[in-house]
Amino acid sequence: MAATRVLVVDDSLTMRAMISGALERIPNVEIVGLANGADEARRLTAQLKPDVMTLDVEMPGMSGMEYLAEVMATRPMPVIMFSSRTEAGAEISIEALRLGAIDCLPKPRVASAAELDKIIANLAKRIKAAKGSTVVKTAPEPVPVASFAWNGRLIAIGGDTSSTKALFDLFGSFPVNGPPVLVVQHLTAGLVAAMVTKLDGKVPPRVLLAAEGMAVEPGHVYFAPQGDAHLVLDGWPAGKLRLLRRDLVAGERPSISLMFASIARAAAGEAVGMLLAPESEDGGTGLRALLAAGSYAVAPSGRSFTLSHKLIAQPLAGEDITRTVLKLCSL
Repeated sequence: MAATRVLVVDDSLTMRAMISGALERIPNVEIVGLANGADEARRLTAQLKPDVMTLDVEMPGMSGMEYLAEVMATRPMPVIMFSSRTEAGAEISIEALRLGAIDCLPKPRVASAAELDKIIANLAKRIKAAKGSTVVKTAPEPVPVASFAWNGRLIAIGGDTSSTKALFDLFGSFPVNGPPVLVVQHLTAGLVAAMVTKLDGKVPPRVLLAAEGMAVEPGHVYFAPQGDAHLVLDGWPAGKLRLLRRDLVAGERPSISLMFASIARAAAGEAVGMLLAPESEDGGTGLRALLAAGSYAVAPSGRSFTLSHKLIAQPLAGEDITRTVLKLCSL
């Protein structure tokens, strides 16, 4: 297997050395270039054609956010952002992910072994996911569906950090009275609340952080809170949300699979499950439970997605996903 070619972009010589040093310790990764800003990165990208870019958020001249938007509009590739503000600046992180970055990581504060080990673990995971991902050029703002009549099906979505742009695009196309949606998204600590706030201000449906006993209603998207509980559905129709404070499932809490499985029990055949995280170990078991219960399932298949229902399977891509899931949930 060919090595993943990485370009490191940061205006700090120290940070370029630390990030490249961490990358050098990851198997099957090759650092093809170091750039001190957008101008040099633009030249090296054309010359070296990297597979993945790491990019500093705060740079003099053209900022990392501005350059990220340019990359996604002209030569899209998987981009991992680094920022000294990602832990405190959740809104900045979400905006980077909305623009198309696959992750936004905090810069190391000191050049200690523990900090480097943390960087290596995060980079290894994200680069593995980036290797098989498809990044498309920035599309025009989605246009919401104007007319929609709900048939009683709900949608359940599992994703990770790299699913952020897809979720903005998906919900941006939803009508204000669209089907109810439950979401478990595995994000860096502290980002779920910022994701909910940002989405709620940009898309037609109401976007909420799920709470114990909350009614599940059309026109609403419910995100699982981060960290200490699993999100499950209790009953359908007239469903209620439950937050189960139990052990991790497949290393995660909240668990995508546990949410899917609860919907398979509560709303057999009346749901559409969507798994947007291609490298996630969480979600596959629950998606199979939904299929066994007669529901529909959308999951990654190679570089595209496949819609499955019993013996029916068809490829999906781009806007086809939104149109298809809305059609499955309409009269």
